[in-house]
Amino acid sequence: MIGTELLDRAFYGNATTRVAEALGVAVVTYAALMLIKQVTVSRLGRIAVQTANKVDDIVVDLIARTRRIFLIVIALYAGSGLLTLPSDPRRVTHVAAILAFLFQGALWGNGLIQAWLAQYALKRAEDAGSATAIHALGYLARIFLWGVLLLVALDNLGINITALVAGLGVGGIAVALAVQNILGDLFGALSIVLDKPFVIGDTIVVDQMEGDVEHVGLKTTRIRSLGGEQIVIANAELLKSRIRNFKRLTERRGLVSFTVPFETPAAIVSDIPRMVRDIVESQPHTRFARSHVKRFADHGLEIETVFFVRRPDYLSFMDAQQAITLGVLAAFERKGIRFSYPTRTVISALPASPAAPASAPRTAGA
Repeated sequence: MIGTELLDRAFYGNATTRVAEALGVAVVTYAALMLIKQVTVSRLGRIAVQTANKVDDIVVDLIARTRRIFLIVIALYAGSGLLTLPSDPRRVTHVAAILAFLFQGALWGNGLIQAWLAQYALKRAEDAGSATAIHALGYLARIFLWGVLLLVALDNLGINITALVAGLGVGGIAVALAVQNILGDLFGALSIVLDKPFVIGDTIVVDQMEGDVEHVGLKTTRIRSLGGEQIVIANAELLKSRIRNFKRLTERRGLVSFTVPFETPAAIVSDIPRMVRDIVESQPHTRFARSHVKRFADHGLEIETVFFVRRPDYLSFMDAQQAITLGVLAAFERKGIRFSYPTRTVISALPASPAAPASAPRTAGA
């Protein structure tokens, strides 16, 4: 009789047997979801290790991030579907399921952000200076994700978020105006990391400043100048300037210019470009462009030679420039050709001075 009374008791109008069935459905659902999770992570994980594709690794990581509390809530929500509940309890179960899904969605989104940042950092492993900006980008993405999910959760709890969003908008504008310089430098750092006009170790020229990039931070970029001092430039100001990146040269252009006296015979002058060409082509990693008798300069005939060094580093360029200059000097010594140098001839024509008149003889006693 007592068992019959227990079975006849009602839970929000549902018989005890109905409640037991709902609990059974919840238990079976939870057990099935846990089994699917474990089997999927185990088998797909073994497959992911053997493949170079990163998508399956991300899927395994997302499934592994699924929390038990989320599965419990989903199982209870599935079991409550068998019960006839009033509006208030039904709304509680509905909101609980939504909040659990939002929380789990935040964990999945965080996993996607983390996987994307890891892949991005792996592709740019040689640029150690971009790590700070990459982490900052990850923080901003996580803040945006959790902020959106928090607003959705508050809306499902019955809180009017219109005024909150408006207040956040006004407050955000005020904060942005107060820290606009900092935000400008922060977004400048993100632009440098994403667009990559230069990386750590590149030799760049910004306006009149030249040096090697040492560090790219959230607010400033630090450059080691040729003189040895460190130059600190705000990222926003840096991106407003014209940047010349010498590290990305495919080849450097060199120029050798000199003059020979006007008295040099024409046959020798016409042979000089060929001599210089042979000297340029004998240098390694050097491409000859042209060599010409350019013009009549003030102090001789100017000969100009253009060549390219196929190595971008400045040391190789200067080595080639030096070898070509010394080669021209040695060839001119062998041929007896002289270089001209700035001279100036001043012709002075002074009038002849008149003869001085003879002095009158002096008389004795005068």
